[in-house]
Amino acid sequence: MSHSFSAMLHVSGDVRDAIAFYGRAFDATLGWSTPPSAGMVAQLLVHGAEFWVHPASEEIGNPSPADLGGTAVRLMLIVEDPDAVFAQAVAAGAVVRSPMQDHDYGWRDGSVQDPFGHRWEIGRPL
Repeated sequence: MSHSFSAMLHVSGDVRDAIAFYGRAFDATLGWSTPPSAGMVAQLLVHGAEFWVHPASEEIGNPSPADLGGTAVRLMLIVEDPDAVFAQAVAAGAVVRSPMQDHDYGWRDGSVQDPFGHRWEIGRPL
């Protein structure tokens, strides 16, 4: 068995809204999900890289960034054309946190916050 690591994002509201947003922002596709009636949990794939969305629930220890007043985690989406993906995410409703730029440490990246409060770094090595 190989090892892997993926994020589980807790989102406020309907998980289907998150699925739709991530589809528009990052071309994410649905890999697997529970039925919406069961408190939908979904696996999303961005060109083979997976992450999960789950309904936020402070009662069971799954707070959303809004419940926490922010997030302590930034997700790094490494893509071939970060400028295009960054623009696509902003057009889908993400808010710019840091503009796309070249950095002296050898990366081109920018940061956005999605409508659910999660921060995404979008970039690639130069």
